[in-house]
Amino acid sequence: MAPPVDQAPILTAENIGCRLDNGWIWRELDVNLAAGDRAVLTGPSGTGKSLLLRTLCGLDCPDEGRVHHRGHPVLDQDRPRFRARVMYVQQQPVLIPGTVQENLELPLRFDINAGRITGDGTAAALLSRLGKSVEFLGQRASVLSGGEGQIVGLVRALLLEPEVLLLDEPTAHLDAEATECVEKVVLEWVDAGDRAVLWTSHDQAQVQRVRRGPSIDLGSAS
Repeated sequence: MAPPVDQAPILTAENIGCRLDNGWIWRELDVNLAAGDRAVLTGPSGTGKSLLLRTLCGLDCPDEGRVHHRGHPVLDQDRPRFRARVMYVQQQPVLIPGTVQENLELPLRFDINAGRITGDGTAAALLSRLGKSVEFLGQRASVLSGGEGQIVGLVRALLLEPEVLLLDEPTAHLDAEATECVEKVVLEWVDAGDRAVLWTSHDQAQVQRVRRGPSIDLGSAS
């Protein structure tokens, strides 16, 4: 039986599994993210880390098991609202032609985000903490480096004030200084409210820096 909603973790997955054409990539996985958790997801390439993040946010459906949000199962009709609360940030975020500002405003085109505010001041403040000036908002997405694209993807998610961030190698294309800034921003974001993060990384030093809570190793889960 699920715990009362006011006592439930933000996100849980019970005995979930995903199957590819050649068999199960992983199965019987349990995930439990409570407020304040800074969980980490590790495993060699090809073990399905990105697939797990996509499954946890409702972009893909598990072949077995079920995902719950605050004690309630996530049903098909709930997925758009659920994905606005549990956000997956890809290693290479999708950027549209146009400026950084236009890319930050992209989610506001969707009905589920109608009325939510992503003001220039908030975006500029976040970008400043990540080492970018306000002029960065006017830069064309087509000329951004891989690391700058990752910064845009992260800021775009944070502006929508999710409950859970699912980060797929969010600093893979960043130098050490920018990586430190991203870690600080995300960890302070978690500590500032009823929030959690699940962070995927191949960098064991980073895993040790960011982790406070569960650890999932897909290298031993298949």
